[in-house]
Amino acid sequence: MRTADGQGKENGSAANRATIYGAHWCPDCRRCKTFMGEHGVPYQWIDILEHPEYTREILDKTGGKRVLPTLVFDDGDVLLCPTNLELARKLDISLHLNRSFWPLIIIGAGPAGLTASLFTARDATETLVIEREAVGGNANFTGYLDNVPGFPTPITGFEFSDRLREQAEFFGVEILQSSSIATIRSRDSYHTVVTTTGEEFSGSAVIIATGSKYRRLNVEGEDKFLGNGVHYCAACDGPFYKGQHVAVLGGGNSAVEAALDLAGIADRVSLLVRGKELTANTVYQDKLHEQQNVSIRFNNMTIGFEGRKRLRRLRVRDVRTGVEDQVHVNGAFVFIGLEPNTSFLNDTDVELNRAGFILTGHNLPANSGWLNRNESRLPLMFETSVPGIFAAGDVREGSTKQVASAAGEGVTAAMLVREYLKGVRFRI
Repeated sequence: MRTADGQGKENGSAANRATIYGAHWCPDCRRCKTFMGEHGVPYQWIDILEHPEYTREILDKTGGKRVLPTLVFDDGDVLLCPTNLELARKLDISLHLNRSFWPLIIIGAGPAGLTASLFTARDATETLVIEREAVGGNANFTGYLDNVPGFPTPITGFEFSDRLREQAEFFGVEILQSSSIATIRSRDSYHTVVTTTGEEFSGSAVIIATGSKYRRLNVEGEDKFLGNGVHYCAACDGPFYKGQHVAVLGGGNSAVEAALDLAGIADRVSLLVRGKELTANTVYQDKLHEQQNVSIRFNNMTIGFEGRKRLRRLRVRDVRTGVEDQVHVNGAFVFIGLEPNTSFLNDTDVELNRAGFILTGHNLPANSGWLNRNESRLPLMFETSVPGIFAAGDVREGSTKQVASAAGEGVTAAMLVREYLKGVRFRI
């Protein structure tokens, strides 16, 4: 096991040694450090909040990009917020499993997926969890959780995620990280999950718990300044803006929480809300109004990002009058809603709604073809249009997008899978 300064057993050549520039509250920084430590790769850790003098060095090495974590290897390679798969490729580390069949496969290791896995594994159902990115999902990007049952004092999102992972592994759950799903093929009582690298894992049941990601504005300049003024994670990239002026776009829980986090780093925070009022819960709103360096502009729609080499200003439009204005900022953080991670289901029989969320149970349309697949029963509560494939958490239509409710849906999905597998085993 590796200590924080990177001391430990060495894996690979000297060229694989790296300097990790990050911040202590950045979930992807912690993920990269954990990956390097688990595989015995030497690294030096530099927290730019404690050592802001390294900011210029990072910008020089990345061509002006402001992305955490930034990994600079001794051979000169630079990786910006790499996935575990990208790290594995760089370090020539194999992440493959030797086993191909599992009674249950869960796609996604957020609160819903991990909670489901510990319940099924505890019930003696061998369970494989496949995760594309960091274990814990969007919970990692939450500064503090204070509404999760059983935690009388606030807990950080990444600490909560770590505890969930430890609990799942305690019950024998196998977690395969850094694997993106290409599609799911179903035949009779079997479902084959195919990764983008061509690996195939088959199971009798599948729970899709892939969660959601923050929606993009898709306006002029957004792509140009991505990572160079435009960001989607305050916890990851906020430390670059210490003492500066940043904007947060949005008025819901995620936007207000980001504004609260950034208020402790930036000199000024402008919260630009398209509507006439905040939609965040009252707890967040009360905390927001206590901040002296946060201002709120209602009825403001961002229609463009402008600057030369990096972001310098936002073009905004008053939705009531149509009058355009400019807001001069050093950085902008976009939190305008969520879109589900369901693109891998496009060529499957799993029914989605117009926004891409998975339909389950009584929300399935009458023409979903369910009766043609299975005439003996109706779909279970969290079962999709394909018998034996379930959905839980943020990815499911009707979910409340909260950590506690996602965990609860994971429990429900696990119980439904248990009942489903009894029938599958009987038919087999």
